[in-house]
Amino acid sequence: MIIDTHCHLVHDKYTDMAQVRAESIALGVPHCISQGTHPQDWLPQLELAAAMPDFITSCLAAHPSEAANVSDEDFEYMAKLCRLHPQAAIGETGLDYFWEAPADWDENAYRTRQRVLLEKHFNLAEELGLNISLHTRDKVGTACFDDAFAIARNFPKVRPVFHCFIGTQAQAEAIFTHLDGLISFTGIITFKKSEPQQQVAAWCPADRIMAETDSPFLSPEPHRGKLNIPGRTRFVVEKLAALRGVTPEEMAALTTANALRFFRLPPFLSQAL
Repeated sequence: MIIDTHCHLVHDKYTDMAQVRAESIALGVPHCISQGTHPQDWLPQLELAAAMPDFITSCLAAHPSEAANVSDEDFEYMAKLCRLHPQAAIGETGLDYFWEAPADWDENAYRTRQRVLLEKHFNLAEELGLNISLHTRDKVGTACFDDAFAIARNFPKVRPVFHCFIGTQAQAEAIFTHLDGLISFTGIITFKKSEPQQQVAAWCPADRIMAETDSPFLSPEPHRGKLNIPGRTRFVVEKLAALRGVTPEEMAALTTANALRFFRLPPFLSQAL
């Protein structure tokens, strides 16, 4: 059995969640961690998780691309929801220097706002005893990763997972050594031009690796370009297994055990899986 550790099931691309659930379970993925990322999907995310607790566990946060739209009042509202409704982690948050600042924002001010929000998320995670799911994306260089890494070092009680990891082995080693963190791989590692990511996945220590879809995006081969679902974490796990020279069953057990620990999922789910 496999856990999809990062997806977005309240996305408007989905029209029939019962079908998504059934297809995912049929593929061997009976549970997923679904991320709320902006004010409009926080309540729908909680409602969806409450309706399907066997299939979905919730995370809430403000995605860095929402930095210009999320006020301090919005953040406090999200924090209140997290205090009232148990979460698997705080996420998806982070930094994104890939996209330019909105037209009415100075680039430096926009990046500063992202960093301020990220620190707020770390403070909330520390308060609630939760870990954190991080997004980092640079257009060139490593400034985004470096800034997120520097902020994370100030919160040693909060373990990060760098989701959709496309960084270097040196960055991964720094995450493990200095942050006690993990990295998670998506369907990108099934793509033909992903040799650098495949090399990191093959090398990664066994207790530091997880699998995800980032649904509805990044559908793996042989479904690339199609609407993604949590069930296709199976293809990510199969690719990881091939890269690491183990069976898919062994890889599924390993990534599931890591997910159960990192997200501190409830005992009933551990027993069910």
